[in-house]
Amino acid sequence: MKKLQNRNVKKYTLAALLMGVGLNSFAQETGKKNDPEKPVTIDSFDVVRDYKPILADAVKIRRSPDMTNKREYQPKLNYGNIIDKKLDINTGLKQLNVQEIPFAQPFEHSSNYVKFGVGNYNTILGEAYLASEQFENTRFGLFAKHLSQKGNIDGQKFSTQDIGIFGRRVLDAVTVKGTIGYNRYGTNFYGQTFDQPGTTLLNTSPDKQTFTDIYLNGELASNVDPKNEQSVSYSAKVDGYLFKDAYKAKENSFALSGYLNKRMSAFNVGANVSVTMNDVKNENDTANVKNNLFLINPYIRFKGDNYNVTLGANLTSEFGDESRFNVFPSVEADFSLAPEYISLFAGVNGNVRQGSFRNFAKENPYLAPNVRIANSIEKLNVYGGLKGNAGATFGYKVKVFYKQIEGLPLFKNSAFGDNQGGYIPWAFDVVYDGQINKAKHMGLEGEINVRLSQLVNLGGKVFIDDYNLSDEEEAWGLPKFRLQANARFNISDKFFVDAELSSQGNTYAYVYDYNTDGSRVADSGHKVTIASFADLNAGAEYRIKKQFGVFVKANNIFGKEYQRYMYYPRLGFNVIGGLNYSF
Repeated sequence: MKKLQNRNVKKYTLAALLMGVGLNSFAQETGKKNDPEKPVTIDSFDVVRDYKPILADAVKIRRSPDMTNKREYQPKLNYGNIIDKKLDINTGLKQLNVQEIPFAQPFEHSSNYVKFGVGNYNTILGEAYLASEQFENTRFGLFAKHLSQKGNIDGQKFSTQDIGIFGRRVLDAVTVKGTIGYNRYGTNFYGQTFDQPGTTLLNTSPDKQTFTDIYLNGELASNVDPKNEQSVSYSAKVDGYLFKDAYKAKENSFALSGYLNKRMSAFNVGANVSVTMNDVKNENDTANVKNNLFLINPYIRFKGDNYNVTLGANLTSEFGDESRFNVFPSVEADFSLAPEYISLFAGVNGNVRQGSFRNFAKENPYLAPNVRIANSIEKLNVYGGLKGNAGATFGYKVKVFYKQIEGLPLFKNSAFGDNQGGYIPWAFDVVYDGQINKAKHMGLEGEINVRLSQLVNLGGKVFIDDYNLSDEEEAWGLPKFRLQANARFNISDKFFVDAELSSQGNTYAYVYDYNTDGSRVADSGHKVTIASFADLNAGAEYRIKKQFGVFVKANNIFGKEYQRYMYYPRLGFNVIGGLNYSF
């Protein structure tokens, strides 16, 4: 009870004190207004309780101070190394003496490399690329490659060698570049052909086949400012090669081509011109061909922000052993429905595709002697489709077309035995469809490229074709479905993985039955189906050091010895591994 009374007394005393302070403040304010010169003073304070400072826990220092008195070691300083020299400031700043520095490369080389690898099937791989990139406007170098393999079938050998030099020079007005090279490809006619019972191998001693190719090309092209709406651009190019096989067949070719284009604000006017001289000679003089072609393509092109329209014509003249003159339209239009995302394109044209022994041999190296070389004429080519992209990570293109062709080239197994006219059944003749009525070729092409991230890149192409022929039963050797896909994975800065998948639908061949002596059975010709296949290849590379790495590549992972051409099975599963060094 007494504690309660003391508490009440303290409360009342505090209230009285606050009321006194308030009255005193009011009196001070009033006095200030009545007498501004009179100072305000406080004479006394009444202390009602002792002051006890309290420090919050958050700001307390919980470390005890170190009370020991330590003196850090101070080294003895010596200033005797200061040179006593008068500062020369009479003439102000002196001229700087520029010192020459040794020539240094503007950047580190990374494109030069050498590679060596070995694998099963007696595989040997050697490759080198050397280029000088020390100068900003000049680049030159050389490349070389060797690859050889040997399969389990007698005569199943392959070897290729490629070597060349190249150069490029960028001047103020033009850019000049060129290449001179030598290529050799060797194989054997190892085709697995059997007699009519299917028990005796007719091709017991496969003949060798070797192709050599000496080639050169050079180009001079103008450097154009894209911002100049009145610019003139031009180019001149020369191509030539000497190509021959192991059976005295050879082809000499020389070509000149160029273009001239004049920009005039919203449209361009120009022309493409080319002349090609081909001379094919065989062991049999009756198969010699002089096949020359002159082409001029004048055009006018209208270009805007969302459209591009080209109107022109292809004027072609064939001269040599045969002479013909053809005029074809050349019209193309491209409209952007949604800029960068989707564009609609379409066109119609025609042209002459020059027949070439070199091109045929690179596509099918198992050609019979004295093949016939002729041109293929696309009387009509109508196409259209969609293309576009979504940013930098997704791009696509879809195209449909319809062609009318006179002289569609096809690879057909030779009709004769080894003792009949020198032809062999495991070799191929070149036949041409559409000589009576035009061959019709319809197709669909699709392409897609996807970049999922900086680590993953995917791409693929698909081709669907259909042929309506007039002279042949089937489009021999031409598939109606093809798929090509690729992927690259950048696992890290040192580890890379890539893969390729190629697939092909059924193809057809026209074959004959043969007797044990190699002679052909009369009226035995018939169509056979070459089964479809899928070929998966994958490789990996690991950089042990910045310039040194190891690689491995596996081909035909599915291990199926499929046939691209009749009687010629491909190598099964094979692996190549080795080392590479870049500098």
